[in-house]
Amino acid sequence: MNMSEQIKKTQHLIIGFGKAGKTLAKTLATQGEEVILVEQSTKMYGGTCINIGCIPSKKLKFLAEKGSEFHQAIAKKNELIDALNQANFNMVDSVAEVITGKATFVDNNTVQVATDSETLAIQAEKIYINTGAVSRIPDIDGIKTAKNIYDSTGIMQLAELPKHLVIVGGGYIGLEFASSFAEFGSQVTVLETGDTFVPKEDREIADILLKIMQKQGITVKLNQKIQKFSDSSDNNQTIVHTDDDELLADAVLIATGRLPNTDLNLDNTGVTLTERGFIAVNEHLQTAVPHIYAMGDVAGSPQFTYMSLDDFRVVKSHLLADGSYTTKNRTFPYSVFVNPPLSVVGLTEENAKKQGFNVKTATLPASSIPKAKILEQTDGLLKAVVDSDTDKILGVQLLCAESHEMINFVDFAIRQGVKYQNVANYIFTHPTMSESLNDLFGKI
Repeated sequence: MNMSEQIKKTQHLIIGFGKAGKTLAKTLATQGEEVILVEQSTKMYGGTCINIGCIPSKKLKFLAEKGSEFHQAIAKKNELIDALNQANFNMVDSVAEVITGKATFVDNNTVQVATDSETLAIQAEKIYINTGAVSRIPDIDGIKTAKNIYDSTGIMQLAELPKHLVIVGGGYIGLEFASSFAEFGSQVTVLETGDTFVPKEDREIADILLKIMQKQGITVKLNQKIQKFSDSSDNNQTIVHTDDDELLADAVLIATGRLPNTDLNLDNTGVTLTERGFIAVNEHLQTAVPHIYAMGDVAGSPQFTYMSLDDFRVVKSHLLADGSYTTKNRTFPYSVFVNPPLSVVGLTEENAKKQGFNVKTATLPASSIPKAKILEQTDGLLKAVVDSDTDKILGVQLLCAESHEMINFVDFAIRQGVKYQNVANYIFTHPTMSESLNDLFGKI
């Protein structure tokens, strides 16, 4: 940095337009504080979720299930994302200063921002890093040179539906895209390097999910080692070379996880990283430099936009309240948007037993739920895990239609220490998927 250049000063500098960053910017600015938000790309106003993550992928999923043609679905998705991107920019820009440029640290208080037209130096009393994560691209021969290879962002910009989509990685992102593209009409093959399908999930639930996906025409192969990628002789397709096969693909999705985006010259600061490369933070999300905070994916928080929003609440509590709201002991549900969706909160039966709980369990086939019959979505299984000593709910796994809506009620019950009998006897509206919780917990 040329130290003779003018230094811009502010109370709060937020790097990254993610859920935590944009919400904090608006909150602080409406409190009368000076706020500058720096975002590297015009395509990312609003953050990962809105532009390249949950919203576009779920819009495609909805349109696939609705029977939309692929090209039209991509166009509708782009229209929605453009509108949300602009709305998010306007939301922050109306109350705070937004600068589009690449931010790098000069020292603990100074950040250099390179825009299209100039280089700025910004000094801030407090700095907040909300730069998210980027796709992890494994070091496989040909991955950078072969055609038709995409990450999760690129796969949502395809002009034509691939006849055969190969997905490298059997994690949640890979499975969601597998479900969507199969619905659009692609032949889908999922290659998972591990020997267990969705290893973190309950085995009963995982087995049912695998059968459902296979019934939908999705091939899942375990224990797959990718040797290399190459172009076909006509250069129109990609050959995926594994230990025991060669697959011809019209498109290959690399879904092997995400890495924290720490490309900020943090070596110029006292900020430290964890062993896995995330920014190290305490329960208030302060880094090793107390006036620098990190929020969301880059801080190692669970990679869901609602956890980034909760990180905002943690920082807000520390800045504007008594700091009692922290990341300690927080529970949260999550959903995997396959068809039907898988939604989970708390402990599986196996994990509960490993932690020393005496457990009682119950399962309920989705086919027994009246609303599931109405929706004509009767595939799936529901499972509950209860502490037999206290009757409190330890965990629930819901593989059924509308599970992503139901799971929030269960999470609230767990947070409140509700006994399972209270859920078994709860009065739900009818006909709904939620009323199945009466039957599920009534079986314990």
